[in-house]
Amino acid sequence: MLAVSQISGGAEPQAGGSAGGAGLASGSPPAPRGVPSSSGGGGGPVTRHTDCAASPHACGFPDATSTGPRVASLRSVPSQVSSGPGWSWSHGGVEISGAGTVFAGYAVAGTVDVTASHVTVKDDKITATGDSFGVAIRHASGTTIQDCDISSPSAGDGRLMVAVKDIYGDASGTKVTGNNIWHTSTGVQIGSGLIQGNYIHDMGYAGGDHINGTTSNGSTTALVIDHNTVFNSYSQTDAISLFEDFGVEANVTISNNLVAGGGYTIYGGQNPGGPRAFNIRITGNRFATIYFPQGGHWGPITAVDPSGPGNQWSGNVWDGTGQPVSA
Repeated sequence: MLAVSQISGGAEPQAGGSAGGAGLASGSPPAPRGVPSSSGGGGGPVTRHTDCAASPHACGFPDATSTGPRVASLRSVPSQVSSGPGWSWSHGGVEISGAGTVFAGYAVAGTVDVTASHVTVKDDKITATGDSFGVAIRHASGTTIQDCDISSPSAGDGRLMVAVKDIYGDASGTKVTGNNIWHTSTGVQIGSGLIQGNYIHDMGYAGGDHINGTTSNGSTTALVIDHNTVFNSYSQTDAISLFEDFGVEANVTISNNLVAGGGYTIYGGQNPGGPRAFNIRITGNRFATIYFPQGGHWGPITAVDPSGPGNQWSGNVWDGTGQPVSA
């Protein structure tokens, strides 16, 4: 992994990030709030508006008005309740070990560990700090994380390391939709599945961190990153990244997202000296200049190969003008 300082100095690295995941995405849930029903991997921008970054929901993009828990009252874990069907409070966090468990309507100060199949984590407020995870997926398939607030109270040394992470890189069918994610150095770290309708913003930083909105570290199973708002005010590393740390990047759709910041705002998966990335479709995204005049500190996009097999770069525009962004 290449080291990157918070205050940029020297060239932004073309590879590196946190440990990633792999798996198989199966199906799609109903579109979360803020996601038009026609969205889901299309080839053009969601709206014709400009300056969407100033008020994402006005353009139909996710923000604090359209993400997070939909229920007004949450039960505190463990002070009000410490166990339920398929889950229990253990070692300072929630362990979900029952297949098909729906863990919904709770406020948790600690990690939620998912070790069973077809678990739904929904309408929860998950607060964790330090080198920990909001939701950790361990050898589990069919996990859905929907309409949650996942954060740390601190944006500094007490930041949350990763909000949603496939720990061992073998999760399949993961769906991360409609969540409000903040004060974390990495928002979502999975190699396959669906990341849709999330608001990832106000990132956290502790010394030595890579700042990633969403990141994948090498997978050929399908990954869809669609209609998210991802803002990274730091001069490193990205809003959305595909890295080849553990293998080729392939079969990824990055579509209809509103993005800003990082060293480069999007890393497109073709790392220098790495295997040829293929079927990488980057379409209809809006690049905002709210932090840097080039979208990211160094520019809007890097590590992209538009001529690679099945690769596509189209319909990507500057948020402030609607003019095309070149690969």
